[in-house]
Amino acid sequence: ESPYARAGISDADALAGMIEQGALGVIIGRFIDAQGTAFATPLDGRTVGITLDELKAVPVRICAAGGARKMAAIRAGLGGGYATHFVTDMATANSLLDYVEQEVTDWWRAATLALRQLVGTVDAKRIAGIAISNQRETVALIDGAGAPIGPASLWLDERAAGLVDRFAAEIGRERLHAITGKPIDVTPVVYRLKWLRENEPERLDHAKKILDVHGYLTLKLTGTPSASWTSADPFGLFDIARKAWSQPILDHLDIKPSQLPNAVRSGTRVGTVHAAAAAATGLSEGTPVIAAGGDGQCAGLGVNAMRDGVVYLNLGTAIIAGIWSREPVVGAFWRTMTSPTGDGYFLEAVQRAGVYFVNWFVDMFAGGRSDPAIFDRLEREAAAVPIGSDGLLAGTTLVGCMDPHWDPSARASFIGMHPSHTLGHFYRAGLEAMTLQTARALEEMRSHGLSPAQMVAIGGGANSRLWTKMIADATGIAIHKGHNAEASSLGAAISAAVGIGWFEG
Repeated sequence: ESPYARAGISDADALAGMIEQGALGVIIGRFIDAQGTAFATPLDGRTVGITLDELKAVPVRICAAGGARKMAAIRAGLGGGYATHFVTDMATANSLLDYVEQEVTDWWRAATLALRQLVGTVDAKRIAGIAISNQRETVALIDGAGAPIGPASLWLDERAAGLVDRFAAEIGRERLHAITGKPIDVTPVVYRLKWLRENEPERLDHAKKILDVHGYLTLKLTGTPSASWTSADPFGLFDIARKAWSQPILDHLDIKPSQLPNAVRSGTRVGTVHAAAAAATGLSEGTPVIAAGGDGQCAGLGVNAMRDGVVYLNLGTAIIAGIWSREPVVGAFWRTMTSPTGDGYFLEAVQRAGVYFVNWFVDMFAGGRSDPAIFDRLEREAAAVPIGSDGLLAGTTLVGCMDPHWDPSARASFIGMHPSHTLGHFYRAGLEAMTLQTARALEEMRSHGLSPAQMVAIGGGANSRLWTKMIADATGIAIHKGHNAEASSLGAAISAAVGIGWFEG
């Protein structure tokens, strides 16, 4: 029985449901016209007005970024923007409390739909390569025939919460943190693998491969699953210093190294599109496939946060504030991730509910997002409220707390309510809470020798002048809005360009 059926969702509704996070992308960026002049192609809804005649001489690189709730195909070229954006929706199912699952085959089904729409706009023979960027901390078990063994477990799945501390103690909390760069928290896949070892060992033993979205899509495209360092890293069983799966952690889980995909530097060619995949997607057989990796790290590459002092700030479903570091600095206020260039690391401070909290509040208490003017109205009301929201305090840990407490049981709250408080007060209090947590994390990074000096904001929240001004004021750091809404896909496209020889690695 599918996780959708267990959750009371029909198959049709599951694939057609409204989606809010993730992305599969195929990329073409700024284009060069016949006179050699670069021109921008800003996204407008799902498609922008650019003719195929203008694209005929431009080689195309494709980025594919797989996410939990949608697949989007995006074309890009030698510059940095993109032209056409196709989205295929999927659905997730909370079949049991703390179980968040998805049908693995939907990843490929949605990917092929999005890719075929995109390939319909450009000659497939001009596509120079495809690179995979993926939603992180999502895992699927695959048998010897390449078929899923049950549904995938997504990053919000908390079934392993009860064993996190025990498992960490068995390995050694400080040792586990040092090896993987990940504070002790329910999110990494390693704890769900421990849960499977204790509760469903036959599934784990039957799995020929343990894959994330990157691994599964490369399997379907090339016949061989592949990981990049940045897609393997979020599993929480990857040695970030050695850039290899951690044998001590694998031994503790009784998992063979052969059950995991080979992990390579982002920008490495991992195969070519085989005949069956070409028929399914519309891509040409033999198109190079290049590893990219985790969507967060790809976003950092996509906004060029690959140097000292630059913070990529993703104000999306979750909030991620990431800064590049030459060394793998570990701390309670961030998780330490491998860099998509292979050089250095990203320190990522994460709040699980960012725009997710805002949308939940609007839907529950402010009439819902169906009102197209609701956010403009709330922004105006909140802007008129003084700093501090007249004593109203918000806790925005709606789906648990990551840094610095790493507590999945944490919940949201409003404190200090008074009859004089309006919706604008509540809206502002929520933004203030998330802003101050971001400022707190960046200050902690400063205390460890990092020097955040500028921020590039992406995600839906970057459209809020009120919120971005709050963050700039609270941190003392200038914020620039990113030019590309699909920063993860653009970062993956850069990896594709490296893999096909357009740029040096």
